[in-house]
Amino acid sequence: MNRRTFLAASTAVANAQAPPKKIAAIITEYWKGSHADVVVGKYLEGYNQDDRPPYPRSKIASIFTEHVPARDMSRERAKKYNVPIFRTVHNALTLGGDRLAVDGVLLIGEHGEYPMNEKAQTLYPRFEMFLKITDVFRQSKRSVPVFNDKHLSFDWRQAQRMVEISRELRFPMLAGSSVPVAQRIPAIDAPFGKKQNHAVAISYSGLDIYGFHVLEALQCMTERRQGGETGVRSVQCLQNQACWDFIAKNGWVQKLFDAALTRSNTRKSGTPQQLVKEPTVFIVDYVDGLKAAAFLMTGMVEDFTIAIDLEGQSAPLTTLMNLQNNRPHHHFGTLVKNIEAMFETGRPPYPVERTMLTSGILDFGLESRFRGYVKLDTPQLASVRYQANNGSHFSTKGWGPDGKRLD
Repeated sequence: MNRRTFLAASTAVANAQAPPKKIAAIITEYWKGSHADVVVGKYLEGYNQDDRPPYPRSKIASIFTEHVPARDMSRERAKKYNVPIFRTVHNALTLGGDRLAVDGVLLIGEHGEYPMNEKAQTLYPRFEMFLKITDVFRQSKRSVPVFNDKHLSFDWRQAQRMVEISRELRFPMLAGSSVPVAQRIPAIDAPFGKKQNHAVAISYSGLDIYGFHVLEALQCMTERRQGGETGVRSVQCLQNQACWDFIAKNGWVQKLFDAALTRSNTRKSGTPQQLVKEPTVFIVDYVDGLKAAAFLMTGMVEDFTIAIDLEGQSAPLTTLMNLQNNRPHHHFGTLVKNIEAMFETGRPPYPVERTMLTSGILDFGLESRFRGYVKLDTPQLASVRYQANNGSHFSTKGWGPDGKRLD
């Protein structure tokens, strides 16, 4: 056994012997099928949400919900699993005391009745809730790991500020979508350190809600390229006929668009133009010359596929990021596994900068649409540089005929 293997084994034994981590769940709403249900529910009910093992090692120690709608599950779940509900974020993190009393935080600011701005962004209060969390850190002079579900914020400046605060207060932070960690068919990743020339991602649904998912699916693959992430030079959104024209006028787009579609399990019969009423594409030009396009093709597909043109390889690399549409929503279980890795080790398995950059690409993409589909130079995003690690964090096995996880 070499030193690295010995240290890893020693750390695993130490973590197994330590008491479970106490986690505060800070939530906008908690109802069946909500993100709170399929994330927090894994901690309360087990990964398969059937009140049977396996369970995450960490335990939910407190819950705060900003809203309690008619379909709320938080009160019933809290009573069943003996978890206290607090009326403020501060009290949820201090367990009703004066100082930080938990070992980690789940911030799930998804769902709820919030206004939408002129750019079609729902104004979820993730940034405001994050500030309340970090206020407790400052007052307690101690910080703990934080997971933020989906976008860091609808606003680029707020997203950037959240990462700055995590660095300032020196706490590990993980964020983003469950799509990058979902089962992949085939179970492959972009080769680490290999040059990429072009990339295409295809998905469906709303501009803000699924625009983020498809961009994060794209980013988790492109960040592995030679030289790491170098930042984004410009972003543009196109819709309707301009989207079809963009595909037709760019050979690399048509090639990768067609290749990505071969991986879809939900491809409908008919031409894209017949099936898709409002095609949308986010065009992303990276500082190092990589060109990418993320499509929303509602009516043609209901899944996430990727195609990448790799230097020196004639056929594109393609894969499907496969989601389980019914309970227990296995892809969220894989996300929880990655969250747990951070809670246990104090190290995020993949960089929060991925989600910071993705949040910015989407914000500027929707700004492009609002301004009449102009191409926007993005010097703010051009300065985002980071290096992902060589690990792959997605599910390789998925789920069995009974719907339960295989890994």
